[in-house]
Amino acid sequence: MLRRVGWLIGLSSRRTLDAKPYIAKVKPVLMVDTVQEIAIYIHRFHNLDLFQQGWYQIKITMRWEDGDDLTRGIPSRVVHYEAPESGSNDSYGVWRIVDKDNSFLTEPFRIKYARQDIRLCMMISFTLPLKRYEGSATSAAILKFELMYAPSIDNASVKQLDASPVSVHEFRIPPKALTGLHSYCPVHFDTLHAVLVDVSVHISVLKSAAYRRPANLSSVVSNSRNVSGSSAAQSFKKALDLLASADKRLMSFVKALLGARETLLEEMQRLSKAIDQSIDLSDFVSNMNNVPLSNSTVDSSRQGKEQNSLEQKLNITFDLASDDWLHDLSKDHLSRLFHLLGTQLHYLWNTFLSFHRDNHTKLLEYLRDIWTKDRRAEWSIWMVYSKVEMPHHFINSGMSDILNQSAHKRVSSVLKLNEPAQVAANRAELHRRSIAQMRINNRSIQDMHILGDPMRVPIVIVERVLNAPRRTLSDNSYLRNVDMLSKSVLNGQNDGTENTKDANSQQSSRELKIVVFVHGFQGHHLDLRLVRNQWLLIDPKIEFLMSEANEERTHDDFREMGQRLAQEVVSFLKRKKDKYARHGHLKCIKLSFVGHSIGNVIIRTAIADSLMEPYRKFLHTYLSLSGPHLGYLYSTNSLFNSGLWLLKKLKSTQVIHQLTLTDDPDLRHTFFFKLCKQKTLENFKSIILLSSPQDGYVPYHSARIESCQPASFDTTKRGKAFLEMLNNCMDQIRGPAPGSPHQQRVFMRCDVNFDTTLYGRSLNSFIGRAAHIEFLESDIFARFIMWSFQDLFR
Repeated sequence: MLRRVGWLIGLSSRRTLDAKPYIAKVKPVLMVDTVQEIAIYIHRFHNLDLFQQGWYQIKITMRWEDGDDLTRGIPSRVVHYEAPESGSNDSYGVWRIVDKDNSFLTEPFRIKYARQDIRLCMMISFTLPLKRYEGSATSAAILKFELMYAPSIDNASVKQLDASPVSVHEFRIPPKALTGLHSYCPVHFDTLHAVLVDVSVHISVLKSAAYRRPANLSSVVSNSRNVSGSSAAQSFKKALDLLASADKRLMSFVKALLGARETLLEEMQRLSKAIDQSIDLSDFVSNMNNVPLSNSTVDSSRQGKEQNSLEQKLNITFDLASDDWLHDLSKDHLSRLFHLLGTQLHYLWNTFLSFHRDNHTKLLEYLRDIWTKDRRAEWSIWMVYSKVEMPHHFINSGMSDILNQSAHKRVSSVLKLNEPAQVAANRAELHRRSIAQMRINNRSIQDMHILGDPMRVPIVIVERVLNAPRRTLSDNSYLRNVDMLSKSVLNGQNDGTENTKDANSQQSSRELKIVVFVHGFQGHHLDLRLVRNQWLLIDPKIEFLMSEANEERTHDDFREMGQRLAQEVVSFLKRKKDKYARHGHLKCIKLSFVGHSIGNVIIRTAIADSLMEPYRKFLHTYLSLSGPHLGYLYSTNSLFNSGLWLLKKLKSTQVIHQLTLTDDPDLRHTFFFKLCKQKTLENFKSIILLSSPQDGYVPYHSARIESCQPASFDTTKRGKAFLEMLNNCMDQIRGPAPGSPHQQRVFMRCDVNFDTTLYGRSLNSFIGRAAHIEFLESDIFARFIMWSFQDLFR
């Protein structure tokens, strides 16, 4: 190669038409290209909460992030793992590929009821060209899922099915992941079309099957035939530059294929070991290095020696971070190496696809477990963790601090500056600004519902309240505390013996897990469906009750509403208990509650009711969404307070009097004071209180069950009564969980800070209602909290 280049340089100095001999010796070069193959396995379509019955199907497209419609991925293969059930009316027709936009559409299937499963079990592979990236992609790929819907029609006219898109869910596959990845990728669409599509994505770089003569090099050579002197020299220089560029591209392609081969081999070994199913690579080891090397220009005496040398290099580990070793190879060696690696990759990729087809269920379950464990780390961008110690003494008044202040104005300014809600809001805003400066550059598939606009995602500040200091762990390691808690405390396991006993007992007995969802003031029984859907995704075996006992009757006395809820829960629990008992031994019952706004007060009132006394020992997890646990004393929202005063005057609603502690002249005889003395919280194993400093409907301190500065500095009877209420509530939370003196109770306060720019300048935002309702209309904060602490919701 070097001798040829030197001869060409010498030839170019002649001032004659001697370019023709060079042109005759230029050997046509075939283009070498790589392609990106992305295989998408769709396991099942699970209907969580679709509001409309009808025909649905999923449309899938693929494109480069920095490209246009001409750079869309092309569906290259479709494999149906299971044949459709014969005689089933839930599916119609077959899958389709639409050439117009290179999209793939699954067969239409009919959705009739909630929690319906449609097994699709099919693999679709897309190929994306890598020509402009020279081997490895430098752009992300966008994977787009569209939910298509058509109303139910009779079978006679089903051929005229005309589905239209109703929801979209996009994922971004970063360049790091395009070198090779196997990942679970759940598709949820949106809150109005709550479904779960179990999907896994499998990625590799492969050799392109198409080759062509480089048009730019040919044109330069042909144009130089009739040019003499310096023009011919420039043409030769261009030809040499193109040859050098082609060599550089070839090295990039070889390096990309080597990296893809190493990644695919490692992933195949990891997956086979994880599901305990071996992959037969004997043909690869014994035969692949004996593939004849093509495009060789060396003579037969040297070919065998060079081929053996090359095959030996293929059996060792290359330094993929450096290109130095590639420069030692001739162009013929690089070309042969490219084709050999391409053949190997195609063999490995087809072997993996065959392995996936035989073990698709196990592989999906394993990848889903990995995805589940990675949620806390991925979503920690928007979550801030901290620890505080539970006060082990009576919370006293702060009057002693007032005496140290010189003037009342100074005290007021200090109180204003240290307002907890404002401090929490400022802390979240600072964290939001830091996110704006982050550059998210990980290797995992990115959910564009969250990462599409990271600044619009809620900030969640998690405050873990510890009953006692944990001296065995680092004070700065909050996640280590949670991990330790998850392994030992939450599961009630101390050693391997107990694990074995639990595993054996679960085979012969069943566990009844019931979750009750209670709406707030003037609410609807489906208000908390987004939280319910997340709980179902975490634990599909739960039995849930969307309480309707107080729907359209939330103006009544809390005692009446609590009694109605208690009757509803006991009736539901008895029905489920009898049903489970008929099918085997019932090991235990776990009864959890989720409430929004005054629904939390109704829950605590129901628990205090005598009907619930036999079932209090079954209480497990309590999730409170902005609940006024201490009433509306010391509310700082003057507009909302004025509205409450007007309601009391015009309608004389009993629940409003109870919330404001004006139902009795003596605070110690009011409903809330008596409720706080009753043991409504102490039987729960886990208590999670969600609050928002932006919520103007529920006082911040009341949602968090903590003191506030006005109460601390209030020396009147009202201040003392409030602190007594607070301490009565905290006394129920202190100490170990009931029935297990060695099990530490989980108590967390979570501040949810929504993006206020989404509200605009509306009345709801002005009076503080927007954030209060956002707990019901956004599920991202619920995903963060519930998936980060999954053991609390199992």
